[in-house]
Amino acid sequence: MTTANAGVAGKLDPELFARREANGAARFADGRAKRVIDVLASTLLLCLSLPFWPMLALLVKASSRGAVFYGQARVGKDGRLFTLRKFRSMIRRAEENGALWAGERDPRITPVGFVLRRLHLDELPQLLNVLRGEMSLVGPRPERPQFVRELAARIPDYQLRHLVKPGITGWAQVNYPYASSVEASREKLAWDLFYVFHADMALDMKILFGTFRAIFRWRE
Repeated sequence: MTTANAGVAGKLDPELFARREANGAARFADGRAKRVIDVLASTLLLCLSLPFWPMLALLVKASSRGAVFYGQARVGKDGRLFTLRKFRSMIRRAEENGALWAGERDPRITPVGFVLRRLHLDELPQLLNVLRGEMSLVGPRPERPQFVRELAARIPDYQLRHLVKPGITGWAQVNYPYASSVEASREKLAWDLFYVFHADMALDMKILFGTFRAIFRWRE
């Protein structure tokens, strides 16, 4: 166990940690099968989506001034930082006065950005994060360091969500809307921790199916 992981796991009741090991959640989350699926599925999705990236880039540029892609520091497995990539969905300099909670109807989101977010198209560049091993297709959504520090100080066991790789989608995203406050994040954490302690192939497939169903059933 790495030093960073030991710090995270140190808050976990030993009996609960042993249960996670016994039911295979730890082996699956860190295992070869999940990694192979991540690589194969991400490669396929990249091949299918790349022809549409120029069109998405033009839409982003037409919607507001600024760069097409947006990079942001996020906290990954074992508390390691990485740069998450997205198609930009907010106005330029949306956080020039500091980090703010994002909501589903955030006024900083452009009209094109709103559609990209609802269809999860803004997340497509994160397939590259998956290929680099920084993320998985399924896992808790990675949060910004500023918010992690705040939430970890106010929510017991918040750091336990970093026992697994963050994901493009997750059990919390399927079951809970945007978390734009500490209290909402506290409720959302319960869904993330359920995944941490029960991760397996069947749950991953259920989450992916739920994500695609939400996309295709979307109505304005």
